[in-house]
Amino acid sequence: MDLASYADFAVRLVNTEQPARATDSLTSVDAVRELFGPHQQAARRAGDADVTRLRSVRTRLRAVFEAADAGDEVLAVDLLNALLMEFPVSPQISGHQLRGEDGRPDWHLHIADHAANATAGYAATAAMGLAFHLSEHGAERLGICRSAPCRNAYLDISTNRSRRYCSDRCATRANVAAYRARKRRESALTAPDGDGPDGSAGAST
Repeated sequence: MDLASYADFAVRLVNTEQPARATDSLTSVDAVRELFGPHQQAARRAGDADVTRLRSVRTRLRAVFEAADAGDEVLAVDLLNALLMEFPVSPQISGHQLRGEDGRPDWHLHIADHAANATAGYAATAAMGLAFHLSEHGAERLGICRSAPCRNAYLDISTNRSRRYCSDRCATRANVAAYRARKRRESALTAPDGDGPDGSAGAST
């Protein structure tokens, strides 16, 4: 697996909560296991304590995204380095996939799982992936959705560094809201003098 893909672990964990909507899907061991996706060997170690532990890691990862989104890349790096120190990784060369007609292993680096519990393994993977993404592409490539009240985290992989929303749905909703607001302003500016807010003539004095 490409190390950059591990950054998705961070996004998935952060987006289990939407603070502005007071929603949280990280409420059970099953929810913890779902976060691991196909990495079910690590997920099998998940227990009740991992719900609370991962929520704590989630808060710290969200702080990384928020600092980067606010333009404070030094703070984002400091917060991420703290996670890397607390949850170190063990890189390992793997060749479980074959390439070419000669059947030679497709050697690549991935993160070996020697963690004591599910949270430590997940946090190490997420922090390493996010660190790789930040180092490779810049802190400005970590964002928080601008469509209120969403505030989901996202990774900007656009060619022109223009992404501002976590999904096409949020982008469309924000564009529609901006269009309607613009039309309301234009209507207010072109309304005849003396008209009331409902379009009727105002009372004379």
